[in-house]
Amino acid sequence: MTVTFFSRLDLQEGLQTLSVLQWIPSYIILGAIPILLIPYFLVFTKFWSASVLALAWLVYDWNTHSQGGRRSAWVRNWTLWKYFRNYFPVKLVKTHDLSPKHNYIIANHPHGIVSYGAFINFATEATGFTQMFPSISPSLATLEGIFWIPIVRDYVMSMGLCPVSKLALNYLLTQKGSGNAVIIVVGGATEALLSKPGTSIIFLKERKGFVKLALKTGAYLVPSYTFGENEVHNQTTFPEGTWIRIFQKHFQNIGKRILGINFCTFHGRGLTRGSWGFLPFNRPVTTVVGEPLPVPRINRPSKEVVDKYHALYIRALHKLFDQHKVEYGVPETQELTVI
Repeated sequence: MTVTFFSRLDLQEGLQTLSVLQWIPSYIILGAIPILLIPYFLVFTKFWSASVLALAWLVYDWNTHSQGGRRSAWVRNWTLWKYFRNYFPVKLVKTHDLSPKHNYIIANHPHGIVSYGAFINFATEATGFTQMFPSISPSLATLEGIFWIPIVRDYVMSMGLCPVSKLALNYLLTQKGSGNAVIIVVGGATEALLSKPGTSIIFLKERKGFVKLALKTGAYLVPSYTFGENEVHNQTTFPEGTWIRIFQKHFQNIGKRILGINFCTFHGRGLTRGSWGFLPFNRPVTTVVGEPLPVPRINRPSKEVVDKYHALYIRALHKLFDQHKVEYGVPETQELTVI
């Protein structure tokens, strides 16, 4: 009996670890297949017609990711994502209902190194988003460059991801009726560099585009905070002036300009608990979705109006953080720092 019990525990933990381990490599592998095979078939084999058909389909389907995408309830409900959820575990908490009569911009903080909470809670059904918010269709916004790669674009669209571009976000918030929720991890690449255990620092003071978008479309603003996101990796920042710091900043600048990402020097656990590696630590990650902030629809909002609703949003986010921080592992004395 005891041996069987521990064998089941080991199996469950192994499956959870593998579900997280496959996540990033799967995008790399799926992306490498068309990038390598399409040119190869086109130039070096008699199957050039397959490459032509693949490229023709890409051209034909090019606008799909900016026009609501092509989500799959089957993919969003894969058992794989439940193992992923249980690895940490990840949890989604609702504080208020979202009426299907409106559209929403759910701003999520903090970015963390990889945004595990945002992915599991909004790009999959592992934590039951559609059961928790009936008749609301979530679309997690991410880098547009991902949608330029054959196969990968179809994979991420199946989970309901969309580009974080004006064209795609405007379409979802104005052309698909009501009951749509766009999720934007507002701090982006800059905020990833602030992600360290024991900190609650977000990059938000200069991020006003999501507020302007809300005003132009009339979408309600919804604050959300993922407690524990900063705890799953340790990030190392090297002293200014050292060669490794110069090397690190060089690659950060290249990544930000070309890919829209920042390269962080981080580590976590290995394949077994207590070992060193790049897997995230098994620590609870909880996304709390706050109260919707009604926003009027204004075609050309002035700077003063944008600033007003930006300030209201920050106030609502502070309130959400303070109400739930102790419950989800943040010391009562720790404040949310907005820079």
